Order: sequence, then structure tokens, then C-alpha cells
Amino acid sequence: MASNSFTTAILVDQPPMAAFDAINRPRNWWGKEIEGRTDRLGEEWTYRYKDMHVSKQRTTEFVPGRRVVWHVIDAQMNFLKDKSEWKNTDLIFDIARKGDKTEIRFTHAGLVPEVECFDVCTNAWTGLIADSLKGLIESEQGLPDTVE
Repeated sequence: MASNSFTTAILVDQPPMAAFDAINRPRNWWGKEIEGRTDRLGEEWTYRYKDMHVSKQRTTEFVPGRRVVWHVIDAQMNFLKDKSEWKNTDLIFDIARKGDKTEIRFTHAGLVPEVECFDVCTNAWTGLIADSLKGLIESEQGLPDTVE
């Protein structure tokens, strides 16, 4: 499923555990409207953005300093024809040391060019990972969405 799924990568000037810890604080880089615990294997939590997007994730892999996987167990994307397009996809963060930096490779397994959300969602993920998550990791300055 992940072969042509959206992937992006960033390099940060912090050790792998700092990246891992930041990823697991999505309220500080993805969105403020998150309910539930996000920092432990097996936990289920919900992300919400206005009346446009709500998704429920389960943390299915949690390997400190190396990997985090959130499985989307339910989704409601009100701006799409298929409102459940994210359901049964995976949000994957692979973390590895690269020289004196840390690489975070993000893959949204199941977000492929054939789905309606591909353009909008890849643009959103690119900004969230390259700007918000990177800012949180390097300077504690994430840019999560907020409800107005």
C-alpha cells in the first residue's frame, strides 16, 4: 500500500529521541483540537479541525527514537466526496540518524495520487512536517492549526 503513497522527509539538528518526543506531541505541531493520549502504544485519539475534518487514530507502533505509526481507524473529511477516504490508512514516522542530523521520513500510507484528497492533503502534510514539526523539534515553535 505504501509504494506510491505520499512521503516527505526532513533533516533536523536534534537527536532522534527529541524528534520522537516532538512527533508524539501532535497538539504542538498538527492541531490543538486533539482528544486523547497520543504518547503510548495502543492509545486511541481524535484530531478535529472545525467541521471539515475529524479522524480517529490508534498508535500501532511506538519504538522510542525510531518509529511511530498511527492507524486511522475512522475519518470524516467533509470537503471530499468519499468522506471516509483516510479510513484504514497509516501515518508513519521513521526516524534515523544521518551523520550529525536526524532524518524524519513521514509516509501517509494510502494517500495515493488516485484519491481525491491527494493534492490538498499532500500540501497540508508538507507544510506540517517541513515547517510545524521541524520548528517544534528544533526550537519548540510548532505551528499547529487552531480553531478560530
